[in-house]
Amino acid sequence: MISGMKFQLFLASLFSQIKARHWWFGVLLWIALCLPAQASVILRVAIEQDAKQVKIGSSTTAIVKDGSGRTLGQLPAMNAYYAQTVPGGVALDKWQSGLFWIEPTGKGFVYIGDRWYRGRTLVVRTNKGVTAVNWVDLEEYLYSVLGGEMDSRWPLEALKAQAIAARTYALYERGRQRNNPIYDLGDSPDRWQIYKGVISESRNTYAAVDATAGQVLTYNNQIILSVFHACSGGHTENVEDVWLSKEPYLRAVPDFDQNIRECYWMRTFSPTEISSKFPEIGNPKQIIIEQRSPFNSVKALKIVGDKGEKLLRGEEVRTALKLKSTRFNVSNGNDGFTFQGLGFGHGIGMSQWGAYNLALQGASYLQILGHYYKGVALTPIKVK
Repeated sequence: MISGMKFQLFLASLFSQIKARHWWFGVLLWIALCLPAQASVILRVAIEQDAKQVKIGSSTTAIVKDGSGRTLGQLPAMNAYYAQTVPGGVALDKWQSGLFWIEPTGKGFVYIGDRWYRGRTLVVRTNKGVTAVNWVDLEEYLYSVLGGEMDSRWPLEALKAQAIAARTYALYERGRQRNNPIYDLGDSPDRWQIYKGVISESRNTYAAVDATAGQVLTYNNQIILSVFHACSGGHTENVEDVWLSKEPYLRAVPDFDQNIRECYWMRTFSPTEISSKFPEIGNPKQIIIEQRSPFNSVKALKIVGDKGEKLLRGEEVRTALKLKSTRFNVSNGNDGFTFQGLGFGHGIGMSQWGAYNLALQGASYLQILGHYYKGVALTPIKVK
C-alpha cells in the first residue's frame, strides 16, 4: 500500500473573501432558500489530466467513496493527500481503488492541484496517469468562469452577456463530449473557458450569473457554439474565414474595441525562431500574406525558405506562430520578420472589449448578444 503525502491547507484568504460579502450575502442566502428548487445541471470539469500525482483535499471533513459508491472513510478537513497511480488503479492515503469520490460535508470546498473549487472531486486512473475531475453545478461553475473571462469591475450588462455566452458554450461542449466517460470540459484557457475555482468569484459575478440563471442562446432550437474573444480590432470575422465551418449565427459585424490599448500588438521573429518552428523550409527568406478575409484578417500566410515553403491557413495562421490575432501586416528584414496587428483572439463571435464599450454606451445584455450572434433566441434550459 502506497501512503499519500499529507500536508496542511490554508483557506484564510478564501474565507476573508467570503466574509467580505457582509450583510448582503445573508440576504441573498435567505432569498435563495425561499425560491422554489430547480433541477440543476452538473458539469464534469477536468482540472488535472494524466498526471503522475494530484493533490486532493477538502475545507471540511470529506467522505471518500469508491466506484461502487461504498464509503471507505473520511479525509480530515484542511489536509491534503497525493492521489497517485498504482497497478490497476489509484492510491489515496491508505486506500486503493479504480477511482475515488471525495465529497465535502456541509458547504465545504474541494482542493485540486493548487486551487479550491465548489462541488466534489472524482479521481480516476487514465491511460497516462491520474485525472482529477471537478463535478460542479453549472451556475456555480459560472461564478468562477465569469471572473476568469472578464474583469468583474466591468459594467453589469457586459458581465451578463458574458454569463450567457459562457453558459451556452459550456452546454454546447457538454453535448459534444456526451460520449466521453470522464469529463465534459477542461480548464485550460487555450482550449476551454478560464476556470480558476472560487478565487475568481466576486459579488459582481454572482449578480450577473444569478440575473441570467438558466438562459442560453439557441438557433433553430439548438444550443449554439457561442464563442468569444478578447477583442477583434474593429470588426469580427465570419466563421468560415477562420475555422472553415458554416455556423450561420457567427457572422462578421462591426466592433467597438478600436480604442483599447490591449488590442494593439507587435511581435518580431528572428530567422532562427521561424526555422525552428518550420524546419522543413530551411532558412526563412520571406513571409508573404497570400489571402485576406473581406474584413482584412489573414486567411493564408506563406513562409518561404531556401529548402521549401509552408502555407498556413485559417486559425493555423495565428496558432502556429502564437500570434494574438490574424489581423496584421508583416514586414521582412535582414534581422527578422515583424508582425504588427490588431485584436486578441480568433475574432469570431462576441468581442469582450466590444461588449464592455457597448455596455458603457447604454446597451443591454440582450442588445450586446444580438449584435454579436445573429438570428439567435434566448431560451431557458430544460433539464431532462
